[in-house]
Amino acid sequence: MDPNCCASDTHGQNVTSCPVSGTRGKAVPLITLKALLSPPALVRLTPEDAFRFCPDPTCDVVYFNAAQTYRTGDLKVPVFQKDQAPGVPVCSCFGHTRADLSAAAASGTGQALEASVRAHVQAGRCGCEVNNPQGGCCLGNVVTVLRGLGRQEQA
Repeated sequence: MDPNCCASDTHGQNVTSCPVSGTRGKAVPLITLKALLSPPALVRLTPEDAFRFCPDPTCDVVYFNAAQTYRTGDLKVPVFQKDQAPGVPVCSCFGHTRADLSAAAASGTGQALEASVRAHVQAGRCGCEVNNPQGGCCLGNVVTVLRGLGRQEQA
């Protein structure tokens, strides 16, 4: 059965929760989808439709609206929230992976790495809307991961 069968908004303008997980999604700019969808997925894109990002790590859906979903296999890049592998970028613009953040936290350079990313963001060097699957700044992801690793190191 199609999970979108009962959706009332055919252009996705009012759908805020993922049709698979029920998780509330965040609006994503169209440029994000255009930049990150694989060619076969991109040909299915209806540019006038609004899309949201599903952050649920247990859900394979990345982008959704009432009429359509795009799953992890439809993207050219891995999605931080969906893929726990060490080589997956946490910071899409500057290429810092989970493994990089783990090594920085272990060596005591996590704060310097975070400061570096902050400085790049403040200097206007990031391109999160085209590089980050969630369609926005990934600095929050970097901070969250580093703080989580810091707590693990202290335990």
